[in-house]
Amino acid sequence: MAEQEESRATAYTTLAPGDGFRHELEIKRSRFITVLRRASDEDAARALASELRKEFHDARHHCSAFVLGPDRAIQRSNDDGEPSGTAGIPMLEALIKRETLPGVTDLSDVSAVVVRYFGGILLGAGGLVRAYSESVSAALDSAPLVQRRRLRMCDIPVPHHAAGKLENDLRSAGYVMAETSYGPSETILRVALPDDANAIADAGERLASMTAGASGLQLRGTEWVDVQG
Repeated sequence: MAEQEESRATAYTTLAPGDGFRHELEIKRSRFITVLRRASDEDAARALASELRKEFHDARHHCSAFVLGPDRAIQRSNDDGEPSGTAGIPMLEALIKRETLPGVTDLSDVSAVVVRYFGGILLGAGGLVRAYSESVSAALDSAPLVQRRRLRMCDIPVPHHAAGKLENDLRSAGYVMAETSYGPSETILRVALPDDANAIADAGERLASMTAGASGLQLRGTEWVDVQG
């Protein structure tokens, strides 16, 4: 996986991978079709609106909002013809104010588009704000979310004959194992640790205890990894 630019945050919440998650509301005969998709950059985030303009070419509005990055530094919205401030900003606020845990608002790398088919009844500014906000919130209610963490990759060289037992011991101790590689004389186990000096030091001590000092951690780069649970 590609390493992202270093950030202050070491974890955040995002959508599970997928083509997109859809939800539809009807409000006073107007249809609001919301599509959420995970996006890694602005090009990917904007691509969702472009795709939906083609799919729903006869809709009056294709309003959009997205928030990107572990620190949520990139935030954009577009009203797409609705009165200024009645669509894109309420959608963006629904994303950035979403609680992923009680008191935690860390949702990011999400692009949202709401396609509106006008039903002939004017909603007014307040009605539009509520409609676009509720559309995104309702879609998020049913969308699968995952936590994404910045982990430090560490290699552990170990003799072939000892690799299987050590890997099982590490898994049993709760460590996240990454890919394993094999050399002519040793196996390289790779473990993903929290990107924190104390966590790395504790893991080094535990490894030394497990192997009677025969193996140590070799620090590599960091990667952002989806963590289940």
